[in-house]
Amino acid sequence: MYFYIYTLGCKVNTYESNIMRDVLLANGYMEGEKEQADIIIINTCSVTNTADQKSFKMVHQARKWNEKAIVIVAGCSSQNQKERFEKEAVADIILGNQFKSKIIDYIEEYKQKRRRKTDVQDMRKAPFENMQLTHFKGTRAFVKIQDGCNNFCSYCIIPFVRGNVRSKPVPLVLQEVKQLVACGKKEIVLTGIHTGNYGRDLHTSLSSLLKELVKIKELERIRISSIEITELDQEFMDVFAKEKKIVSHLHIPLQSGSDMILKQMNRKYDKSYFLEKIKQLRLLRPNLSITTDVIVGFPKESDALFAETIDTIKQARFSKIHVFPYSKREGTKAATMNKQVTDKIKKERVQMLLRISKELECAYMSAFIGKEVFVLPEVEDREWLIGHTDNYLQVKYKGTLKEVHSIEKVRIQSFTYPYLEAEKIDESVYS
Repeated sequence: MYFYIYTLGCKVNTYESNIMRDVLLANGYMEGEKEQADIIIINTCSVTNTADQKSFKMVHQARKWNEKAIVIVAGCSSQNQKERFEKEAVADIILGNQFKSKIIDYIEEYKQKRRRKTDVQDMRKAPFENMQLTHFKGTRAFVKIQDGCNNFCSYCIIPFVRGNVRSKPVPLVLQEVKQLVACGKKEIVLTGIHTGNYGRDLHTSLSSLLKELVKIKELERIRISSIEITELDQEFMDVFAKEKKIVSHLHIPLQSGSDMILKQMNRKYDKSYFLEKIKQLRLLRPNLSITTDVIVGFPKESDALFAETIDTIKQARFSKIHVFPYSKREGTKAATMNKQVTDKIKKERVQMLLRISKELECAYMSAFIGKEVFVLPEVEDREWLIGHTDNYLQVKYKGTLKEVHSIEKVRIQSFTYPYLEAEKIDESVYS
């Protein structure tokens, strides 16, 4: 039997989709195209109302792809909107955010009984579901080390659909990373819902985990998917300064550059704290790439407060900004706030920040013309290889993707957005 998995949302969902893929392959199922699939899994996102709508749409699309397929919906949207999925009666199996690693049990039960099944647990009481990847599609692998969030930002539903902070024990993380490295992975991306909060429930920390991971000889790069500015404590700074296996790229969400809006969002810092931490990071690594998330059009965001955000962004000198228009999320405090910003103003502000982001990105990228960098190739496009440097510059150069991927040395020659174009100047620098 063939299966097909469609993933929406974040890196955690991507990781969990790979877990389900691993389980299905291990049990004799084959991966195929959506039209031929006997089992179709839609791993959903619920970060905004729009994400929910897209999730519903994809589940309906799945039924059209193959009317006879077993359709499974899993993830944050089914966790949050269980009743609607049950009412629409499109999916044969409805799972929330627990027991994705047991996907085969639900499939086998449905094949025997042919009865619709819903299993959506209370995530506030859920333990960490220990998942272990043995394979990961692509040249670098995600490793989920943490789940849940205790921050309760006023715009966010995620603590309700993912539960409290809980972490994967250090020995299991190390075991999983070693397995992936043994399969040829050179870069590991540590991911979670609140990755920087790793280990709080286990009386350890992300920094302590990093100190153990850098000891894995064949592992060349360690990337952190996202970290909050408040988690850049002295222990982290010391490890980041010392350990070069930790890449020169950090994704640190700003969300707003206005102190008033940050307070309304229930973020745990102000702009001066944020900018001071950024300054400290740049002293440790001058070529550091810092990317960020910004929400525009949050309730009460006036033109003056938006201008304050622009000023903060320019002071921080991000290398790229992921811009999101504020979207009302039912069940959150922000959805009930007055002075909601119109869609028209949100769109204008999104476009303005996207222009600023491109200017910042081009300025950062162009500074590397003529320099030698190391690239992990990820995609082969005709005669070109496309991959990323450790500071997440996107580079293309002539070559062929090898079966066992290696980090290669290139010299940047030119810049045609969004790529830096390079030539290979050495054989593989890593075995």
